[in-house]
Amino acid sequence: MPAPTPPPHPHSPQPPQPPRSPERDRPATPARPATPARPATPARPATPARPATPARSARPVRPEIAVTGLGVISPAGHSLQEFWQTVSQGRSTARALTDPALARHRVRLGCPVTALPHDPALPAKDARRLDPFAHYATLAALAAHRDAGSPHPGPGRSAIVVGNAVGGRTTSDRESAAYTQHGPLRVSPLMPLITMPNAAAAQIAMRLSWSGTALTIATTCASGADAIGHGAMLLATGRADVVIAGGCEATLTPVTLAAFGNLGAHSQRNADPARASRPFDTHRDGFVMGEGAGFLVLERLDDARARHRTPYALLAGYGSSADAYHLANPRPDGAGATAAMRAALTDAGLTPADITHVNAHGTATIHNDRAEAAALRTVFGPHAVPVTSTKGVIGHLIGAAGAVELIAAIQAMTNRLVPPTANHETTEAGLDLDVVHTRPRPIRPGAALSNSFGFGGHNSTLVVTPA
Repeated sequence: MPAPTPPPHPHSPQPPQPPRSPERDRPATPARPATPARPATPARPATPARPATPARSARPVRPEIAVTGLGVISPAGHSLQEFWQTVSQGRSTARALTDPALARHRVRLGCPVTALPHDPALPAKDARRLDPFAHYATLAALAAHRDAGSPHPGPGRSAIVVGNAVGGRTTSDRESAAYTQHGPLRVSPLMPLITMPNAAAAQIAMRLSWSGTALTIATTCASGADAIGHGAMLLATGRADVVIAGGCEATLTPVTLAAFGNLGAHSQRNADPARASRPFDTHRDGFVMGEGAGFLVLERLDDARARHRTPYALLAGYGSSADAYHLANPRPDGAGATAAMRAALTDAGLTPADITHVNAHGTATIHNDRAEAAALRTVFGPHAVPVTSTKGVIGHLIGAAGAVELIAAIQAMTNRLVPPTANHETTEAGLDLDVVHTRPRPIRPGAALSNSFGFGGHNSTLVVTPA
């Protein structure tokens, strides 16, 4: 047996080792089992081709809105003929008010409605239960309805839009006095129903048996104009087929006159009431309160033609804005009024050069006339368009003003004659307006623009064109 080989010394050189063979030294990797073939993925059904996107149709053309009926109750008369004759002559209707309660007032003048006509559709018994503002509205609306040929739209296809600022002031003041003098049991239980501002719209709906939309809009002195503008929108959007729209007011009461006198907004020319309302004049000292109602029947022009009605005019444009400035005074630069006029012209698709005359808001207050003049200069340029104010004749009808003055503008456009601004003698320096005064002025055929601007900064403009 051979002797064992001694272990090498730790520091002795090691004999060279043969190179390692990976194939030889690495343990053999067992073969992986064959991966079973995946089942064939079924083919996805073909995605149907998307239908071609239809080309966007052009924006539908807005229907033309026709004015087919007019009705007015005013200090200047209760028929269109009488009203136009008084307005076109520039004859003031202001007079001294004889109510003994006004004896100690600063304001003792106004433009009252007198000698109301009787309408068989409004029995005298029912009329006595109405505040004057609703009485005026009902008479004017019924007259406009008859003037339009008494249209009767289908169920739910009618609309009534009334502009009114303060509701039944006459009744409210009377019942307040009864409470003060005689106690609570003497107050009429009908007072809430008589004085609510929507009483006029309710009365008109009941007299005509119209069950469609019935609205009341309160934007003070712009109420009537805004009511007409909203009535036109109801027609344009297909929500109604026939609309009666306008405004009404009856505020010639001692309390209201005292308030406006103390505010400094009302003329105090008690000794010469007929010359008190002087729009845009150098010597103006405030507006004169009036009262009344004006209503228009509106319908789409195609519908009017189908009924064989000849329209007075087309209501072509409406614009509104808010001054967001002051409760009593307008923006001095007239920016809000400018925005309303430009919006109405854009809505009508017209330019300032298309307007043949402006029926201005023209209240005869210092601040309002200056602001409106600034707006008119901005839109039309100085002395660029004939301007008139109906308030020199009938005073300021507050919530009814915009509607009654639009009727005057339609009559002026139809007769191609701008009424003079009553009592206007000398235009205030710097207003740079072409104020029609002294006598009527003939005009070319074309569109008319009517402004209504309310306390609180509400601005409304309407544009009418020949039918």
